[in-house]
Amino acid sequence: MFNKLFSALVISAIVLLLEINIVEARESLNGRDSTLFEEIQKGGYILFLRHGEATIGQDQPGLTFHDCATQRNLSQTGRDQARMIGTIFKEKMIPIQYPVISSPYCRAQQTAEIAFGTQNVSVNPFLASIVQLSAEGVPEEEKQRILVNLSEMLEIPPARGSNTVIVGHAFPRGLALGEIPSMGTIVIKPKGIGKGYEIVSKLTLQEFIEWSHPSLFSSKPYKSWDS
Repeated sequence: MFNKLFSALVISAIVLLLEINIVEARESLNGRDSTLFEEIQKGGYILFLRHGEATIGQDQPGLTFHDCATQRNLSQTGRDQARMIGTIFKEKMIPIQYPVISSPYCRAQQTAEIAFGTQNVSVNPFLASIVQLSAEGVPEEEKQRILVNLSEMLEIPPARGSNTVIVGHAFPRGLALGEIPSMGTIVIKPKGIGKGYEIVSKLTLQEFIEWSHPSLFSSKPYKSWDS
């Protein structure tokens, strides 16, 4: 039963790669990247995921977090992306410190729930403030407050042998974690409270897929982070 389900998800991944208009070839993951994934499997990182593709609707002026009709929502591709990332986490036995932390926006919360299970997700209202960093009219002091609070969150190490998973939003170019493609992941090494954090790597969903099944995608170009 599981093999049939996983095969179906792999087929969905192939369709997904065609749908997202792959425009740039790139070499397969190198030894350094393989080592990184081995380290992630040991735990000790924060994995900050952007939500899946969200092209349905738009955020309304009267947006409320409990009414998805007032927000921009996941497309079917976005839901497929969430299922795929969840399958890879499970298949590669990436240890997670539950609950997974999510922004209250529907597109982020649903991504987390599809990928990791509704019962394993906890909403953190603060993560919604990331969207304000890209909004016009937000005072500079408010943006700085958001960045300080974010830094404090990303300094906290997960429990030994596990990884903290956060599902949130992209940032403006050059600010905090920067731009993140749909279902992209920032790998962060927290240094401890008051000691900051290190951005170790930036991974696209396609890189996760290739790492999971290199024989399937080794001859196929996939979209790079900067594409």
